[in-house]
Amino acid sequence: MTTALLNKKCGACNRETPILKGHALKQLIQELAPGWKVVNEHYLEKGFSFPDFRKALDFVNRVGDVAESENHHPDIFLAWGKVGLKIWTHAIDGLSENDFILAAKVDQMQNGAAVS
Repeated sequence: MTTALLNKKCGACNRETPILKGHALKQLIQELAPGWKVVNEHYLEKGFSFPDFRKALDFVNRVGDVAESENHHPDIFLAWGKVGLKIWTHAIDGLSENDFILAAKVDQMQNGAAVS
């Protein structure tokens, strides 16, 4: 999926960064690949399945590289053949555009993963 979010970088957030709600969230979620969920208008969540632990761990490491380059870090759950991501902007305790930028970049590098 091609999205304008891929051309953006995560910016610094502070307490004055607006929390996205309602229509803004509905628009942005449409720019992501299938499988992402907006939960309670508070965070993004997506699960990925892999044929083994090694491939899941490799995916986690690639997500970590993207997170470091964007300076925006998801919560990551790793189990045998499964990875779960939860993304929100901690500075505002809610969703900002940064969360969708990171999710779009994860989608771009997701090859080999099945959405679970």
